[in-house]
Amino acid sequence: GADLKERAKMDDAEVGHFVRRLRNLMDEIAALPVPTIAAIDGYALGGGLELALACDLRVAASSAKMGLIETTRGLLPGAGGTQRLPRCVGIGLAKELIFTGRQIDGQEAFSMGLVNHTVPQNSDGDAAYQRALTLAKEILPQAPFAVKMGKLAINRGMEVDIASGMAIEGMCYAQNIPTRDRQEGMAAFKEKRPPQFIGK
Repeated sequence: GADLKERAKMDDAEVGHFVRRLRNLMDEIAALPVPTIAAIDGYALGGGLELALACDLRVAASSAKMGLIETTRGLLPGAGGTQRLPRCVGIGLAKELIFTGRQIDGQEAFSMGLVNHTVPQNSDGDAAYQRALTLAKEILPQAPFAVKMGKLAINRGMEVDIASGMAIEGMCYAQNIPTRDRQEGMAAFKEKRPPQFIGK
């Protein structure tokens, strides 16, 4: 999260500028055209959790601590937390977590759908990171353009009604049809061999 001692030295205009820049950074991370995975092995509080929420997938050690704790400091989440958390866990849970400023562990985060996976912490303190790498290795062999279009269709579709979302999916699918990777995927299936995707 943010360095609150540093923030306390800022005037109101500087705080506003700082938070806008932070929000823009989170939006840029969310808009990356490749899958992003947050690995939470320790604390992800305030801006740290907002960073994780800007990622596509999240993995946490069961002992990790996370929360949007801003209300405990007279603030509210300002880098996307009020928008991304409800889309992740639902409005009721998001309101409860934000209103109370409660910290939860990795197992609680998993049970409410905040993280995709929770793992016991290892002796190196990087269990979530290792599980995130395993997850990334599952994604890596897939057709890059298809994954990119899937991410775009999901992200844009979640912002609109389902009929508009279906239209967005159709546009993304249409962009995938002429790719060499789609042709390779079909040929590999027919020939009963693993596909060799090239991202085109």
